[in-house]
Amino acid sequence: MRGKAGLVVGLAIGYVLGSRAGRERYEQIKGQWLKVWNLGPVQEQVGKVKDFAKSQAMALPSTLWDSAVKVAQAASSKGSAGQKLDAAVQVGKESADDIAKAADTSARAVKDVVDDVIDDATSGQGGA
Repeated sequence: MRGKAGLVVGLAIGYVLGSRAGRERYEQIKGQWLKVWNLGPVQEQVGKVKDFAKSQAMALPSTLWDSAVKVAQAASSKGSAGQKLDAAVQVGKESADDIAKAADTSARAVKDVVDDVIDDATSGQGGA
């Protein structure tokens, strides 16, 4: 379904950009697009994506902060300068893995929501 929606969007954009029908036809197409965009079901789906993106946007910074705190604690731990450096490097490596996992999880979750919205829109469940 995603491929079909992408094809339709691509054709519409190509037509608008390549149209020689002039400004009047462009304004008609733009008006129709705005009517669809402003429909309640479409805006409901847009709201879902926005809310989800906001919640996911907070997950990654907290992981980054936690990782920075761990590295700072390891660097200020007891021991010689070499031991502190080794501890900080080790924690940094572990933290990099945690950050990568959080980024992957966020990206996958956002992709899933977008796929659901597209599926709803193309199957008619979105009410459009």
